[in-house]
Amino acid sequence: MPRAHRLGPVGEFPEGSHQVVRVGNREVGVFNIGGDFHALPNLCPHQRGPLCSGSLSGTLDYGPHTGNELAWVHDGEIVTCPWHALEFHVPTGRCLALPHVRLRKFSLHVADGELVIVT
Repeated sequence: MPRAHRLGPVGEFPEGSHQVVRVGNREVGVFNIGGDFHALPNLCPHQRGPLCSGSLSGTLDYGPHTGNELAWVHDGEIVTCPWHALEFHVPTGRCLALPHVRLRKFSLHVADGELVIVT
């Protein structure tokens, strides 16, 4: 059965920030990207590293969708695992190097000025 957990006032999660919070028996990374909240498990599937304590940036991409030019994409949307640099697109949970790997995303919403996660 899904459970709702209050994480704190929305102001504690400013735009462009991310932080790791404990929810029950797990750690979750909470990201505010452009005013949209996202939550991912703080666990890299590669070797179970602390994924969400990694840095947040963009990444380089190349292909027909970039006009076959190197391009900086997803600025502020990529979290990089601090152990081995595996990159994940936060809004989708998709691993960039291994597109078939996708992290679980937790539902977040705002209630009475507080950020609430459903696990």
